[in-house]
Formats: sequence, structure tokens, C-alpha cells
Amino acid sequence: MKKLFITTLPLLYMLLIWILSSNPADAIVKTPFSFDALLKESLHLIEFAILYWLIAFAFMAHHKWSERASIAAAVIAILYGLTDEIHQSFVPSRSATLIDLVKDAIGVTVSYLIAKKKYFSEQKKRS
Repeated sequence: MKKLFITTLPLLYMLLIWILSSNPADAIVKTPFSFDALLKESLHLIEFAILYWLIAFAFMAHHKWSERASIAAAVIAILYGLTDEIHQSFVPSRSATLIDLVKDAIGVTVSYLIAKKKYFSEQKKRS
């Protein structure tokens, strides 16, 4: 049951991203702070970093975690970022931007590099 839950988490999270990006930008998170736009823009980095880790945990749950699986998790997360941007281009009051896709990719890439350094580099040292 735990394995099934961990496996479905990335899909549920992708669904949540889809639902949130189907709404106007300020429909869910609207703060009274002057840095509201900065906060929302930085969420791209975090949002897709989380997606990478959820995909990674799904691979781990099936004992399929490897450097290739880590790359696959990164590619899947970035491609979903692209899908999300395309989806937003069809949503009134939303837009698709290359800079948002770049922010998504940066969040994923940082997570990938952390996994590479902490998991795969240490694994090679033990071998």
C-alpha cells in the first residue's frame, strides 16, 4: 500500500499543478505583501523541484533508483513544466512564458545536482 501511495504521489501532484494553473494567478495565493509577485515567481523553482523528488521517490519505491532514473526524473519534471506552460497559454488571464519554464528547469536541475552529489557521488566513494 505504501509503495502504491508513493508511486501515485507524482501523478497527484501533477494534477494539483494542473488545477492550480487552470485558475487566475491570484485565485489561490494572494498576499498583501509588496513582494507578492516575487513570491509567486519563486514558487516555480520550488514547485518543480518537489515534482523531481516525488518522481525520484517513486523510482526508489520500486528499487529502480539509478543515475539514469535520476536523469529520467529530471526530464519528466521539466517536460511537465513545458506542458504546464502550454496549458497556461489556453487559460484566460494566464500566460506561457519561457522564463517560467527556465525557472521550472532551474528548480529541477538544482534538485538533480543535489541527488547526484549526495547519492551517486557518495555511492561511488563506497564502492
